[in-house]
Amino acid sequence: MKVRLLAVGTRMPAWVNDGVEEYRKRLPRDFSLEIEEIAPGHRGKNADVARAIAQEAERIETRLKGDEHIVALEVLGKAWTTEHLAQEADAWRMEGRDVVLLVGGPDGLSSELSARAHQRWSLSPLTLPHPVVRIVLAEQLYRAWTLMVGHPYHR
Repeated sequence: MKVRLLAVGTRMPAWVNDGVEEYRKRLPRDFSLEIEEIAPGHRGKNADVARAIAQEAERIETRLKGDEHIVALEVLGKAWTTEHLAQEADAWRMEGRDVVLLVGGPDGLSSELSARAHQRWSLSPLTLPHPVVRIVLAEQLYRAWTLMVGHPYHR
């Protein structure tokens, strides 16, 4: 199974890329994580936020494949424990489909993308900066995988 993260935001600082890469390299080939950056919609003084969200949604839509299990990361999604994430990941593997995780821009995902998702997951009720989300997500996927295979990392 391949997990793809489609994340709005480009040019992450080196510390973010290094942190994500640390966990990506630990994951096995059959549970790999790929990150695809999506250019944010235009924002600025007097910018139309709805239009920016729509631009981001269009860019995300072009990257979606028809057979993936879609999980939207949203503040109003369901909070999962690490153990629950491991159960979900195991279920995703059993489905035999790849998974795509969606992270919207500063104003979130479009309602259409959110509705299209098979699941909506909240990493935290806190507002997390997008760079931190990438690292937390990579680490939690690695931790879930260690639970699935009985590796001692989780302890």
